[in-house]
Amino acid sequence: MRLTTKGRFAVTAMIDLALRQGKGPVTLSGISQRQAISLSYLEQLFGKLRRHEIVESIRGPGGGYSLARRADKVTVADIIIAVDEPLDATQCGGKENCHGADAASGVRCMTHELWATLNEKMVDYLDSVSLQDLVDQQKQKDAAQNVVHLHRTGNHAAL
Repeated sequence: MRLTTKGRFAVTAMIDLALRQGKGPVTLSGISQRQAISLSYLEQLFGKLRRHEIVESIRGPGGGYSLARRADKVTVADIIIAVDEPLDATQCGGKENCHGADAASGVRCMTHELWATLNEKMVDYLDSVSLQDLVDQQKQKDAAQNVVHLHRTGNHAAL
C-alpha cells in the first residue's frame, strides 16, 4: 500500500484552492505554478473532483475553480477517493484471492486480516481529517514562519 502522486497532488492542490477561498475563482495555472504540479495533470484531477462535486468550475475570463462545499465538509478520504486513488494494503485488492487469480482455492493469505484492518484504520483516519483542518495547519505554519524574532545584543535590539 502506498499513496501515489495522484492522491498527494490532489490533496495539495485542494489545500492551495481552499487557502484562497473567498478571493474569487482559483486558476489551475496558479496552482500549477505555486505547487509545481503539471497543469495537464491538475486538469485531469480537477475533472474528477468536479464530477464528485468537491469543486465547481467557473468558465470565462476570471474563471477558475472554487470549493463546491465548505472545507470542513470535505475530508481527505473524499479527495483521494474522488481521484480514484486505491486505499488498499491487501495483496489481492480486497478480492480475498490473495494467492492470485489463478489460485484454485481462492484462499486468503495468512496476513489478509492484518492488511484489511489497516485499510479500515487508514480510511477512518483520512475520513477524520477535513480539508479545513489542513488549511488551518498550513495557516499556522505560515504564521510561524513569518514571525520576526527580536533579541538584544549589548544595548541594541537586533533582528
